[in-house]
Amino acid sequence: MNTVNKRQSKKFQELLLRFSQETNVESRKAIEAELWREYGTERVVFVLDMSGFSLLTRKYGIIHYLSMVRRMQLTAEPIIKTYGGSMLKFEADNCFAVFPDTLSAVHAAIALQLAFDASNLLTSDDFDVHIACGIDQGKILIVGDEDCFGDAVNRACKLGEDIAAAGEILVTQDAIKTITSELDFKLREMNISVSGITIPACAIGYRPD
Repeated sequence: MNTVNKRQSKKFQELLLRFSQETNVESRKAIEAELWREYGTERVVFVLDMSGFSLLTRKYGIIHYLSMVRRMQLTAEPIIKTYGGSMLKFEADNCFAVFPDTLSAVHAAIALQLAFDASNLLTSDDFDVHIACGIDQGKILIVGDEDCFGDAVNRACKLGEDIAAAGEILVTQDAIKTITSELDFKLREMNISVSGITIPACAIGYRPD
């Protein structure tokens, strides 16, 4: 973490602590407004999750799986940047990024799926990398270009980590509605219930029938 990011992160944590300790309602609202003013932004959130962690680790060991995670990281970052995304962080076998628009995020997800399809042809089955992607759009907090918080982050995580199967790309219908150009992929609408909430979403069809 560079000096600027450290400073932003420290201020963010200090404001959160002040918010939790403040008893005056108006003062608390002022701190909340300052947090959104300093760190709030409209972005498309992209979450990638590698499939099969528990099974592969149990079968081949943690070193084997970590080597696969490293391959995922080296493949994901340049593709995300190629499609205009900004990397936030790699966390375990997950990747978090933000994009300026939904279409770019979907195109990046498709490119990643196809890239791993291609690279898996060159590896033995036990080293094949399979991913699932979740995408949502909305107002979020970005701290130091290295972390993010908000409803859109939570929904993208639910879709990418908990719902999407290997090879799937799930996007909230709210995010899909922000695309104004003609779609070059197919959509399959669905309603997903998870953790007590319902998420209207779409599965992206990107492979030839």
